[in-house]
Amino acid sequence: MPRAQLVLVLALLLVGACSTPVTTSPAPVVDLEQQLYYAATLGPGDIFEVRVYQDKDLSGKYRVAPDGSIDFPLVGRVHVDGKTPSEVADLLRAALGEGYLKNPSITVFVLQYNSKKVFVLGQVNKPGTYPFEDDMNVVQAITIASGFNVHADENGTIVTRLENGTEQRYQVQVDKISKGLAPNFTLKPGDIVFVPESIL
Repeated sequence: MPRAQLVLVLALLLVGACSTPVTTSPAPVVDLEQQLYYAATLGPGDIFEVRVYQDKDLSGKYRVAPDGSIDFPLVGRVHVDGKTPSEVADLLRAALGEGYLKNPSITVFVLQYNSKKVFVLGQVNKPGTYPFEDDMNVVQAITIASGFNVHADENGTIVTRLENGTEQRYQVQVDKISKGLAPNFTLKPGDIVFVPESIL
């Protein structure tokens, strides 16, 4: 075997030995439920809409302040950081029900998550940090990053995720997903999507 090829083979074996094992196994069910709850909670910078049935003056859009609160009419400052939309609705319903409205009907819709991010790095046209969106998947994240560049190893895409303080890595065959040959991979806040360079 030529010396250059031997060096390349040894280098690839060394990288494989030192890297974290890659798995396509899903996260444990309990972990998934916890992360889905976290993904639905509000944080600073998030924008949501409150709709109070038959009361346009109280309905409106709100951005969560850096201290995790909003200023709501009649109620004042309300801390919403770490709460889900339904929990915020319950909180406002209880506050308005104390002398302002009788059994108010309130719904909360998240318009934009700015407090949670995903990171798309490597061989994409616009690597960077992007806002997490509900039900965001790996194909969507790469599309937001303007797609693969010409050097991308599409089926070698790695998603790195922190689970219970431990870093887990998942190999995702994005080209097969795009062709309908494999199921999509749902992302979670804080995920790092890395597209390696093709060796071909």
